[in-house]
Amino acid sequence: MNNAKLAAIMTCHNRKETTLACLRLLYQHNVKIDVYLVDDGSSDGTSNSVESAYPEVNILLGNGNLFWGGGMRLAFGEALKQDYEYYVWLNDDTMLAPDAINKLLQIHNNLAQQGHKDTIIVGSTQDPMTGSATYGGAVRSKHWYSNKFEFVPPGEEPQQCDTMYGNCVLIPNSVAQKVGNLDPAFIHTFGDLDYGLRAKKLGCTVWTSPGYIGTCSKNSVRDSWADTKLPIHKRLQKVTQIKSFPVRAWTIFTRRHSGPFWYLYWFLPYIRAIIGYKNLQASATFSDD
Repeated sequence: MNNAKLAAIMTCHNRKETTLACLRLLYQHNVKIDVYLVDDGSSDGTSNSVESAYPEVNILLGNGNLFWGGGMRLAFGEALKQDYEYYVWLNDDTMLAPDAINKLLQIHNNLAQQGHKDTIIVGSTQDPMTGSATYGGAVRSKHWYSNKFEFVPPGEEPQQCDTMYGNCVLIPNSVAQKVGNLDPAFIHTFGDLDYGLRAKKLGCTVWTSPGYIGTCSKNSVRDSWADTKLPIHKRLQKVTQIKSFPVRAWTIFTRRHSGPFWYLYWFLPYIRAIIGYKNLQASATFSDD
């Protein structure tokens, strides 16, 4: 598996030291991997520092308005032109364990031998300080609001999921050829969830790997639309912003994945912003850049 042709897909913005730390750990893996990194308008010298430390990285420049979805789509699109065997989505704040990539490759190989074709393998992460689970595979909630997705805690064996959070994901070329790139409708949020759900509709499967492949802190709700300490009008302002539930993207997501009564689910995050997080636990969850 070490001879597989891989591409790492990354995007970053103004956290130079974090990006460099992620790359350092990535390059310690015993695999040959080409990195496609979008620097989305950083002003802290990220591109120059990466080019100096890792001149082999393919750096693509954004204008500061790509966010997670746009940056990952740009990097993924460039890598897709080269027809790699595997593509690894990697958030630049995800710090990989030394065997993470080989672990994902081995799980994919094992599942293929068991007859599971066109499989996406998702790596689970944990908080570096507390050890609590943060990101990984996701399943549709069993509650009546079907546009809520819940994290799947990693077990001792691979587990099949409905979709994934895009912090560390292995996508084989067979899946990439079926599903294509991330949807440009999703500027920052929902792109990873949408990709996994579209893959399933096309006959692919999504699996979460056993254990953890590294660390990644979960963003705090403080000063966000879910922060009940903020006044209602502030929460309503924040809930429609790009990193939350922008109206156009949320409309597309719910219409595509929430069934004939999608318009009922559409209202939920905005109602939740008014009532408060503790009073209404109903909305889709998404990964951060």
